[in-house]
Amino acid sequence: MKVAFYGSSLLSAYWNGAATYYRGLLEALARRGYEITFYEPDAFDRQQRRDIEPPSWATTRVYPATPQGVAAVLAEARTADVVVKASGVGVFDDELLAGIFEYARLEANRIFWDVDAPATLAHMRSNPNHPLRRVLHQLDAVLTYGGGPPVVAAYQELGARFVEPVYNALDPTTHYPVRPDPRFSADLAFLGNRLPDREARVEEFFLAPARAAPDKQFLIGGNGWEAHQLPANVRHVGHVYCYEHNAFNATPLAVLNIARDSMAAIGYSPATRVFEAAGAGACLITDAWQGIEQFLTPGEEILVARDGQDVLAHLEALTPKIARNIGRAARQRILAEHTYELRGAQVDRILRRIASEKSRNGRSM
Repeated sequence: MKVAFYGSSLLSAYWNGAATYYRGLLEALARRGYEITFYEPDAFDRQQRRDIEPPSWATTRVYPATPQGVAAVLAEARTADVVVKASGVGVFDDELLAGIFEYARLEANRIFWDVDAPATLAHMRSNPNHPLRRVLHQLDAVLTYGGGPPVVAAYQELGARFVEPVYNALDPTTHYPVRPDPRFSADLAFLGNRLPDREARVEEFFLAPARAAPDKQFLIGGNGWEAHQLPANVRHVGHVYCYEHNAFNATPLAVLNIARDSMAAIGYSPATRVFEAAGAGACLITDAWQGIEQFLTPGEEILVARDGQDVLAHLEALTPKIARNIGRAARQRILAEHTYELRGAQVDRILRRIASEKSRNGRSM
């Protein structure tokens, strides 16, 4: 099958946490015979901050972020068997969504892939005329980055016919244990951009514990924190490129995962960082959210904190040996149950089922 995928960026993870998700999933689909073209706008300085070159397993088309540029790449959807509009492209999102109906063939699978379902659902609930809400019933499927049963139910209530979460996962060829790197030495490290709907939780789960434990060393990576007044024992290393993630995850005693407010509220939404860190054998501490045990067993494969005091308690109890054992157990679980190869098989089944049903019905679903 030929796939036309309209997303934020495959080539750059700069302010684009979905990049590694797209890479892992689409490469897994390519290994199953899919011919993939990924269309991404030249926007937000991402092309100047690429962290991979165009891959061999997909064609990447970078288009000008102009009406003419969008129209040109949408016209290429005519030749695709599967046309995907991902959420959060950042420019011309409404035009891209309309375009998959205007240009895709009737027999093509038309998919909306939501990498921020809580935000998308909130927008649709508040606006009955939201562009996506108006066409939900016409889409062949909605696939989501996470959210579990609550997101599935919410989408179905708004008119979606088929919804299935395709969770983040691990690509063991890119994320794996490496030797420690002194640049990332710390008792606790957190990697994440400064975002309005996560900042309060970073304060509670990371910065407050740092202030309460001046004898411990903390490390924060990501964009935006340079403008924040950080405690003296917190070191900011700026943007951490994907090729540095393994060292960032493998070096500290423990690595902290902090969900965005909306993801924590809805649950079942493990960030890409969870799988990347586990893949590197990190001892993970995460804020509490519903559904964690579906991915990792609390107390054995991951440590769960209800607040900053729990984070401190976990740090106080951790020894290098305990941390290694937790990291090793997490890696084994993720390799067994949560790889992009498995997610690719899941998406393959979904796409083939839709194509079969449409062929059998002899019409657009």
